[in-house]
Amino acid sequence: MSLAVVVSRALDGLDAPEVHVEVQLAPGLPSFTLVGLADTEVKEARERVRAALQQSGFNFPHNKRITVNLAPADLPKESGRFDLPIALGILAADGQIDATRLAGSEYAGELSLAGELRPVRGAVALALAVRRGAPGRRLVLPEASATLAARVAGVDVRCASHLLEVVASLRPADVADPVPELPRARPAEPPPRPPAPDLRDVKGQAGAKRALEIAAAGQHSVLFIGPPGTGKSMLAQRLAGLLPPMDDDEALASAALQGLTAGGLADDGFGQRPVRCPHHSASAPALVGGGSPPRPGEISLAHGGVLFLDELPEFPRHALEALREPLESGRITLSRAARQASYPARFQLVAAMNPCPCGWRGAQAATGRACRCTTEAVLRYQARLSGPLLDRIDLQVEVPAAKPAELLAQPDGEASATVATRVAAARARAQQRQGHANALLEPAQLDTLAAPQPEALAFLRTAAERLGWSGRGLHRTLKVARTIADLAGAEQISVAHIAEALQFRRGLVGEG
Repeated sequence: MSLAVVVSRALDGLDAPEVHVEVQLAPGLPSFTLVGLADTEVKEARERVRAALQQSGFNFPHNKRITVNLAPADLPKESGRFDLPIALGILAADGQIDATRLAGSEYAGELSLAGELRPVRGAVALALAVRRGAPGRRLVLPEASATLAARVAGVDVRCASHLLEVVASLRPADVADPVPELPRARPAEPPPRPPAPDLRDVKGQAGAKRALEIAAAGQHSVLFIGPPGTGKSMLAQRLAGLLPPMDDDEALASAALQGLTAGGLADDGFGQRPVRCPHHSASAPALVGGGSPPRPGEISLAHGGVLFLDELPEFPRHALEALREPLESGRITLSRAARQASYPARFQLVAAMNPCPCGWRGAQAATGRACRCTTEAVLRYQARLSGPLLDRIDLQVEVPAAKPAELLAQPDGEASATVATRVAAARARAQQRQGHANALLEPAQLDTLAAPQPEALAFLRTAAERLGWSGRGLHRTLKVARTIADLAGAEQISVAHIAEALQFRRGLVGEG
């Protein structure tokens, strides 16, 4: 009877808890048993491991009773990441490799039938867990996964493309030729990025462009309201180009979340702010996450970037209402009967909608197309967006239609690079003052960090009373005014800053 233990890791939300792959070879009726709350994908590892060992020229112990235990037993295990540690455990228990050389390393990788190593999900999450919980260990991954994991500083990541390479590094040390070391993984050089959509391409719409600049500077959410073809989608697609580059922590958090999906994250996407554009038929679990075990949804995959919801009223009502808490807290907790997972969801919401069901309300003078919707139909359409959801959207901007002659006569606007420079300067002022963007200001901080001048405060109080704002609406207007002041380089919020912020909380109206 012989026993070998190989260390690997599972995925539990964004965490990657340690898993001990215990392999026992014992005399008895030949069998291959896998225990430890393994999913179907993991149980299928028996056939992959058997074929990979045989195709690689190793002896598979057909005459032994093989028992593989994935401990702890109460932690769900899924995907093919345990193929490599199971294969190494069998070889170590059978004496074909030096079991002592397995100590100090962690292994994860899916095996093909020929013994090739295929990438696994969550490579960045694995590396972050090693750095946090076992900083002295090496992490051995398939080559494609290792180049991503190598971006986590302070972790010794080794890469291999075939089972034979890993086994060669674990041979007994007393052989005549030296034991080869697995190469250290290096982050791949990203290819040149294609040029991002430029704000210069949007003709006219000065008010909407100004709102986009304020949204980028303060990390505010924004809703564009206007007839079809007025540039709402073009504006939304250009927000990411105005945002400052991601820092290392943001890039790693975003990469870890992207790596939990089936497609994973390509090397050329690392460090780029994500832009997620789900279709309006998306369900609530698709937006906020779900499943068993719980997986991240669009709001988490957009963490650190932009979530664009086009045709906002066409989304299912319960799906939109599920966005209310994440918009406030920047986090989503998914609770299921067996497991609970928590994911970050600090995204910038950009939404677009028509003013009425037909879309042409208020556009007759510019387009010649008259709205055919009744007042009741318009109110019913706009009522698909609840008051609490609209209350959480900082900027609500009308994007009017323009006559073709006026549109063609419009000169090119400012380039995204010019606007991004002002955005970066405003964000730097906010970062120096409070350490984060203005949209994240807590109510207790508003009295000291967003205190307007006395006359501006009186003006704001009068407007809030006449418009019947909630406390949340009042606070969000103050945050927007603070961002406008930062863009102007002003220390205090003036009446002009409050007045401009008021223009961006117009709300939806069914009359007119």
